[in-house]
Amino acid sequence: MLSVLRNGTYRRLFTAQVVALVGTGLATVALSLLAYDLAGDDASAVLGTALAIKMIAYVTIAPVIGALADRIPRRSLMTAMDLTRAGAAAVLPFVTEIWQIHVMVFLLQAASAAFTPTFQATVPAILPAERDYTRALSMTRLAYDLESLFSPVLAAALLSLVSHDWLFAGTTAGFLASAALVVATALPAPAPVERTGGLRTRAAFGTRLLWATPRLRALLALDLAVAAAGAVVFVNTVSLVRDHLDRPGGAVPLALGAYGAGSMLTALLLPRLLQRSTDRAVMLRAGFALPVALAAGAALTATGPRAWSWPALLALWAAIGAACSAALTPGGRVIRRSTAEADLPAAFAARFSLSHGCWLLTYPLAGWLAAGMGTTPTVMVLGAVALGAATAAAMIWPARDPYRLEHLHPDLPPGHPHLADAHPATGGRQHGHHYVIDRHHHRWPRKTPGRSA
Repeated sequence: MLSVLRNGTYRRLFTAQVVALVGTGLATVALSLLAYDLAGDDASAVLGTALAIKMIAYVTIAPVIGALADRIPRRSLMTAMDLTRAGAAAVLPFVTEIWQIHVMVFLLQAASAAFTPTFQATVPAILPAERDYTRALSMTRLAYDLESLFSPVLAAALLSLVSHDWLFAGTTAGFLASAALVVATALPAPAPVERTGGLRTRAAFGTRLLWATPRLRALLALDLAVAAAGAVVFVNTVSLVRDHLDRPGGAVPLALGAYGAGSMLTALLLPRLLQRSTDRAVMLRAGFALPVALAAGAALTATGPRAWSWPALLALWAAIGAACSAALTPGGRVIRRSTAEADLPAAFAARFSLSHGCWLLTYPLAGWLAAGMGTTPTVMVLGAVALGAATAAAMIWPARDPYRLEHLHPDLPPGHPHLADAHPATGGRQHGHHYVIDRHHHRWPRKTPGRSA
């Protein structure tokens, strides 16, 4: 899998992503400590608001950037966003009011909402071969998982030497290093875009594209299933470990580490697995594995702590991490196959926005249900959400999902260049090709004859 790093352009961009992720991890720890300094016992409320602001920034900013991405060179855009994040991180040690934290967090996360989809849309152009692109997707999944595991360890090591204010300095340095790597990277020119409509229309295009394409609509349903299972892990692990299993505080990162280990192992195996199976088969099986794991988790929480409860929880969390990775990681391949090259930024931005909208729903749901009903009902409800989402994905995504579709054009004039290979048919002119939603194709054909990809 590491062979993909032989591509110098991708290697520099991937390194920039990893460095920025480490900086983000340090900022997460430092922000928690800063909130405690300013708010004391109300630090949890401050951090909860900051997380909500993060999700709101992701949901609202990404589609706008997707609409503007064709007007700004991608290298300039990513560099500017890294510098913005570096500036926000550099200011955070000097804030003295809670509202200032919220403003800086919004600025930092808005820049991330612009950087990440742009990065995602750039990688397919750098690695046109599907085998290489699949490996790059697994590398990205590994980078996120390793950051979640090792950034807290690095932060703890640094805090033994310096105060938490210096962690923000590390964050700033990480974003500056990322910007330097992006500046040093020559990126391929994006495909030309024919702009139609105003900013609002273009910002909504990515969402319309995802919603109009059956396999992409199924992708969003799987994102909801992942968010339901992930919310149980990230929100309810503390109470499960400390209260239900009566384990010490040090067991909490071990449980979260089991989730990360399952995700990383799956990311390593996916390139080979996807050579033998389709994206649909891998992702749907993973989607249905999530409610099964959550049902086992509900059974575990419904019984008193036993000798086997702790290893069972670790195994369940690892299974959820593996299923989440298998359901999420191939999504980039699905978007790439379902989108014109010029529309990739809009598609990735819309998926980034809508997937985080799922987390914005499930995070508070997991917290509120646990506070009002207890852990077992919470896991059962979110398991039901995951089952409903996985079932919807299986129903939406056709088992026979052809690459080439024969379709009619009743709305284009006979001499239109797009109809050069079309022939007259009842209701218009008919031809077949790799079908995607674009300016000539506004809805998915009801009948899909053709050959499979």
